[in-house]
Amino acid sequence: MDYDEATQAILALTRGETDAVALMATLACEIHARHPLSDWTGFYRVVAPELLKIGPYQGGHGCLVIPFARGVCGACARTGEIQNVPDVDAFPDHIACASSTRSELVLPVWNGQGKLLGVLDLDSDTPAAFTKADEDWLVPLLAQVFRDAA
Repeated sequence: MDYDEATQAILALTRGETDAVALMATLACEIHARHPLSDWTGFYRVVAPELLKIGPYQGGHGCLVIPFARGVCGACARTGEIQNVPDVDAFPDHIACASSTRSELVLPVWNGQGKLLGVLDLDSDTPAAFTKADEDWLVPLLAQVFRDAA
């Protein structure tokens, strides 16, 4: 995957946009189309204290509601830390939104004021699909794209 090309395309598409849902929709589409191992790519939005709801995504149906106390997405939202899970069956309290999912990468999405807007969730039917290079690409990209998001 060409991270630099993907970054340039995403930044061009999102330049000047501040609406979080519009940004999420664009990123979900672009990341899903470009990452060869992501079978589900989407966002879960913070909609209430300790509660995530599904946002824009690409792929099959996702879980509609995820509390911060459950699953990989909840762990990311609760701790504010990246969750790169090479084997979801080994993750305590994993929520199986799709039975085919074998690995997962979840990153927190913050705006420039430090507000947690949600999490970006990439699921794969391939074990250990996501790498440190994926994390190193997505962390600064999310920070830049969502800097001024509301």
